[in-house]
Amino acid sequence: MKNILVTGANGQLGTELRNLAAGSGKHWFFSDVIEREGVKTHLLDITDRDAVKAFVLDNDIDCIVNCAAFTDVEGAEDRFELCDRLNRAAPEILGSVAALCDALLIQISTDFIFDGKATTPIREDAKAAPLSVYGKTKYAGELAVVSSGCKYLVLRTAWLYSPYGKNFVKTMMRLTAEKESLKVVADQVGTPTSALTLARLIYKIIEENLYRESGVYHLTDEGVASWFDFAYAVGQLCGNRCDVQPCRSEDFPQKAQRPHYSVLDKSKVKADFRFPLPYWRDAVAECIRRINEQA
Repeated sequence: MKNILVTGANGQLGTELRNLAAGSGKHWFFSDVIEREGVKTHLLDITDRDAVKAFVLDNDIDCIVNCAAFTDVEGAEDRFELCDRLNRAAPEILGSVAALCDALLIQISTDFIFDGKATTPIREDAKAAPLSVYGKTKYAGELAVVSSGCKYLVLRTAWLYSPYGKNFVKTMMRLTAEKESLKVVADQVGTPTSALTLARLIYKIIEENLYRESGVYHLTDEGVASWFDFAYAVGQLCGNRCDVQPCRSEDFPQKAQRPHYSVLDKSKVKADFRFPLPYWRDAVAECIRRINEQA
C-alpha cells in the first residue's frame, strides 16, 4: 500500500491518523466535505459515486480508510435519510470503487450494532441486533462493504474520544469543573476508547502491510466501565471536586435505545496484529494530558 485515502479526515479518528501519517513515507490523502483552516484537506463527497471513483483512480489509491459517519446517536432518530446516506450508502460506494480498483477498504463500525443483552465480552461472530437508527445504519454499512466484493477490514470500536472535537471526555472535564454535583448513568457498560489507539492500529496495518484476508475485528482499549465510571475517572484525573453520582438510564429518557452491555472481545485483533492495548483509564489520563498541553 502506497497511496492511502482517509475520508472524514477532520473528525477525531481522522485527525489522529493525520498526526501519525506525518512520519510516514507513504502518500496519504485526507478528505472531508469541508476544509479545515490551516490543514490541507481534499474536498470529497463520499456519497457521490463518480467523484469517489475519479479521486481514487486519479490518485492511484490502494487503501481507503473510511472515518466518515453520522455519529449523533440521538439526532439520528429524527434524521434517518441523512444517517443512512452517510452510514450505509457511502460505505457501499467506497466498497464498490475499492473493488473496481483492487483497493483495501478499512471501515469503522460500532458496538451499537449489538442489543446489549450479552453478559460476557462480545466476539466478532455474535449476532447483530441494533436497537437504534445509528446502530442499524452502521450495521447496514458493514453488510454493504462485505457484499461489495472489495478487500476489507471492518473495525468495530466503542465510546471513542480524543483531544479533538466534541466528546465525552471534554464534556466531563468541563462539567466536573463547573458543577458541584453530577448524575451519570451507571447501567450502560462498555469500554472507553482513545481514538489514538484505533488510529495506531490502522497506521500499523497500513505501514507494515499487515492485511492478509478480509474480516471483522473488535478494537477498544482494555477494561470495563460504565458511563458513571468514565465520568468519575475524568473528574478525578482532572482534580475536580464535583460529586459524581450514579443513576439509571430511565432517569434520563432518550429517543435512541442504547445497549446496556457492549464490552467487545479483542482477542482476535491482539492475536492477528500483535497489537497491545492500553487500559482505558491510562488512555483517558493521556488524553487529558494532551488536552491540557493544547490549552
